[in-house]
Amino acid sequence: MSVINPNETNRTWKAQRREAAVHLYLTGADGDAASLIGTKVAGFPLHLSLIPVTDWIDPEELASASVAIIQVDPDTPASIKRFQKLAASVETPLIAAAYDPPLALVRSLVRSGAHDVVPLPLDMADLETSIAPVRDDMARKSETAVASATKLVSVIKSVGGVGATSLLGQLAIRFAEREARHGREVCLIDLDVQFGDLSFQLGLRPTLTLADLLDAGTRIDGDLLRSTTTVHPSGLRVISSPPEMLPLEGLQSDQLIGIVDLATREFGTVFVDLPSAWTNWSLSLLAQSDLVLLVTELSLTSLHRARRQLDLIRSQDLDNLDVRVVVNRFEKSMLRTLRASDVREALGRDIAYTISNEPAIMRSAIDQGVPIAEIKRKSSIGKDIDQLDAGVAAILGLDR
Repeated sequence: MSVINPNETNRTWKAQRREAAVHLYLTGADGDAASLIGTKVAGFPLHLSLIPVTDWIDPEELASASVAIIQVDPDTPASIKRFQKLAASVETPLIAAAYDPPLALVRSLVRSGAHDVVPLPLDMADLETSIAPVRDDMARKSETAVASATKLVSVIKSVGGVGATSLLGQLAIRFAEREARHGREVCLIDLDVQFGDLSFQLGLRPTLTLADLLDAGTRIDGDLLRSTTTVHPSGLRVISSPPEMLPLEGLQSDQLIGIVDLATREFGTVFVDLPSAWTNWSLSLLAQSDLVLLVTELSLTSLHRARRQLDLIRSQDLDNLDVRVVVNRFEKSMLRTLRASDVREALGRDIAYTISNEPAIMRSAIDQGVPIAEIKRKSSIGKDIDQLDAGVAAILGLDR
């Protein structure tokens, strides 16, 4: 079944970030410089400090600045020395400012680490031209840092009824417990907007759900997102599926991508349970995933349908995705009738993880909304989930 709408867009949502200031260290604020006080340049507010050209500037003070503009006097060697020492001791981009700087001084300052040299009195256009590349570089580095700290794991299934949701709930609980030891949070989003029951399986009774986030539209922020989550005793934060069934094709890619993107920025690692039917928004989220877990069973029918899922992913030019096949409800006796070579031929790849079939333990855990370990401290299924948890953490590059 497919409800992909080719006319949908896949715009991404970006969070607002607070920017640091540009620090000015001048001997005076005469003329044009005075008009810069309280204004912005290249999107940064300006902070002015009036000090002699030879007075030392605390490097820790510069650390909080996006850029520092420091006056240099060509006729005062001590001011040049001050700039050179600061450039060698801080990572903050420094710009030298001087009245009629000779070319030899400009070259010397640049060799010493100056990002640029601007003439005095300061001119807004000159500052904009000089600071804009620094701003753009900061934005690129910030996006890279955020991307490396946020992780998205999508869970799909070969076919409904393979126990993917139950497995995901137990995995997310275990993952949240271990991440909490390192001061990190985990969020689980139930995007099966028609048949999702993750909250029920985890013993939660949410007052707010995904529907409230969808209703909020562009008003969504970190505070609203957090208030919509229901917290499991493990520390796992859960955004529940809507109480009423929603048509898959009625949801917009940009809005759902925005919610998931905000969740990764807010919590770090996010697991999403995707519906069985493909839509534009589910494919868009899949494309942004750091890891995809494809849950199947060890039967030719289920493996065949898992192969169809893999083929669909390839047909959407998503070959670069890290997809790991997880066989749920596994019993060693199954290998007597289904050889490893048969599995590899059916899937086109090897199985990454197997989860033992212990239905009584899993059912008790679901009925009570607790981790499997609370039902039975040592079990084959618990050990398998621990291995899956460790494997996911390693794939995501999380230090434990």
